[in-house]
Amino acid sequence: MNTMRWLTEDEQAAWRAFLQATTLLEDHLDRQLQRDAGMPHMYYALLSTLSETPGRRMRMTELAQQTKITRSRLSHAVTRLEGNGWLRRESCPSDRRGQIVVLTDEGYEEVVRTAPGHVSAVRAAIFDRLTSEQTAQLTEISRIIADGLHGPEGNDVPWLR
Repeated sequence: MNTMRWLTEDEQAAWRAFLQATTLLEDHLDRQLQRDAGMPHMYYALLSTLSETPGRRMRMTELAQQTKITRSRLSHAVTRLEGNGWLRRESCPSDRRGQIVVLTDEGYEEVVRTAPGHVSAVRAAIFDRLTSEQTAQLTEISRIIADGLHGPEGNDVPWLR
């Protein structure tokens, strides 16, 4: 007995449109940030996340969780950003094995310099094309998808790998 639930025609169209949009958006943002700041979107996300935290610092494991990337990929990115002088690592005073990543003043200045172009790229690619109702729908749909993928603690999520 075949119990496989194949995608309907409408679901297949939605799935393919979603994949195309997310792939093109990530490429668009990567190209904009490479052109304007010489860094990929993921690096900007790390810098931006740290720029919004108290003291511009965060434990590496928490940063991996917030940015939804693997610890090894984060470690590689932090090493590259340290080389630019935009980040530095510190030992965690409460846990000898833990590390804290700190956004330097130079890194903060890079976020401030790069943010207007990045916001313009995001706005042009997404929000200038949507009505306020569609923006609300996008928020709701995205949260439903993300909530369904987070799952209970201990799942195979990127920041635990």
